[in-house]
Amino acid sequence: MSVSEMFAALQAALGQDQDIREEIRKVVQALEQTAREILTLLQGVHQGPGFQHIPKKCQKAREHFGTVRTQMESLKTKFPADQYYRFHEHWRFVLQRLVFLAAFVVYLESETLVTREAVAEILGIEADRERGFHLDIEDYLSGVLTLASELARLAVNSVTAGDYSRPLRISAFINELDSGFRLLNLKNDSLRKRYDGLKYDVKKIEEVVYDLSIRGLNKEAPVGAGGEK
Repeated sequence: MSVSEMFAALQAALGQDQDIREEIRKVVQALEQTAREILTLLQGVHQGPGFQHIPKKCQKAREHFGTVRTQMESLKTKFPADQYYRFHEHWRFVLQRLVFLAAFVVYLESETLVTREAVAEILGIEADRERGFHLDIEDYLSGVLTLASELARLAVNSVTAGDYSRPLRISAFINELDSGFRLLNLKNDSLRKRYDGLKYDVKKIEEVVYDLSIRGLNKEAPVGAGGEK
């Protein structure tokens, strides 16, 4: 094979790779739009009247996850099955966002932490790496850390809405979550930095609970971290 033939073959390979990435980008853009719609829907729980409509908002969010599953099915077809990590950066951010949204819905429904397997099912992907397009453990953990920040915000807004028992339950849940993360030996720099932010979420919620205590508004005994189903 001549030099010109070699570079012609390389150019063809580069072109094919670029085509794959472009197809992936199109699907990821659609996923990002769906994620924005779910986030906009769930942000309503932070407003006073929103607490009364949590079940309805969660139901609508789960309907949107039906669209996510369809889009994920499309994404799976855009690249060779054995090259997941070659193209992982394209969907990593939106996948972490979707993990957070799924975890937020499950928390609002049952005040429990969603498992990685359950998130994978909600998104229509695999939990097991060997089975194809899957939910990477670090992506799952990143989404859970985003949930912690969202719950810190919810604790503050709960007080504004006059719901004084919710911050106590959130505090118990976040402390349990923090204990769980302490068991992990995190080596990923990005994930480690995000975990370092968890202590600020814990502190923020503790301040809310302390404020309720000195105001005598924490008389109702908190339920367990999982809340009442």
